Amino acid sequence: MSIEISLQNFDGPLDLLLHLIKTNEMDIADIQMVEITEQYLSVIDQMRQLNLDVAGEFLLMAATLIHIKSRMLLPVIDEAETDEEELDPRAELVRRLLEYQRYKDAANSLNLQPCLNREVFLRQYVEPDIGNGIADGDFSTGIYQLASAFHQLLQQSKVEFVHEVVREQLSVTDFIHRILERLAGGKQLAFTDFFLNGASRQEMVVTFLAMLELVKMRMIKISQSAEFQPIWLSLAVSEDEVEQLECGEESLGYG
Repeated sequence: MSIEISLQNFDGPLDLLLHLIKTNEMDIADIQMVEITEQYLSVIDQMRQLNLDVAGEFLLMAATLIHIKSRMLLPVIDEAETDEEELDPRAELVRRLLEYQRYKDAANSLNLQPCLNREVFLRQYVEPDIGNGIADGDFSTGIYQLASAFHQLLQQSKVEFVHEVVREQLSVTDFIHRILERLAGGKQLAFTDFFLNGASRQEMVVTFLAMLELVKMRMIKISQSAEFQPIWLSLAVSEDEVEQLECGEESLGYG
C-alpha cells in the first residue's frame, strides 16, 4: 500500500525550529547548533519513515543547519590575522527566527480579536465535558506534538516477525469513521487509547493517517493540560455534521 501525505498541514521549517528551541529551553540568540541540527534531522527522518512527502523547504533548512553547524566546528581565526570581523554563522538564522516569531505572535494576537462572522453566526456545537484531568486553559497542542507522540508509540510497539503472503488492504476512510464513532456523544479519549489491543504496525500507521485527515478537515481537536502531558482527542463538530460526512479513498488521495 503506497501512502503519501503533503506537509501542507505544517507551518514550515521555521515553525519546527521554534518548537525544538522551545522544547530544549534554548535562547534563540544562542542556539546550540549541534543539538538542534541532530534533532531537526531526526524529525525529517521520522517523516520519511511514515512515508510523508517532505517538502523542499524542510530539506533546504536541513542543509542550512548542516552548513551552519560545519562552520561553527571550524577553528576560530585570530582577529589579528584578518581585516574582516568574523560574523556569527547563526546570525542570519536568528534574524529569520525572531522575525517569524514576531509575525506568529501578531497572528495569534489578531486571532484573539472579535470576528464578525464568529459573533453573528454561532456554531451549533456544545463544548463536551473536559473531564479526565484536563484543566482550564489547555496547553496549545500542534501537529508536531501529535507526530512525536505517535513516533514514541511506534518505538514501543513490538516488531512483527511474520511471513505475510497476502497483505491486507486497510482503508483510511474506515479508520476515520471508527475514530468518529469512538468520540461520539462528546467523549474525550487519550491519544494512546486508539493504539491498544495489540494493533499491528500497519494498523497504527493507518490510524494515525486517519487522525491527520480529521485534523485537516477540522472534525476533531487535540489538546493537552500542559506540555509533555497526555494528548486528548475530542470532536470539534456537532453529531449532525459527523453523520453528514462523506469521504472516500479517492477523495482523500489514497485510491
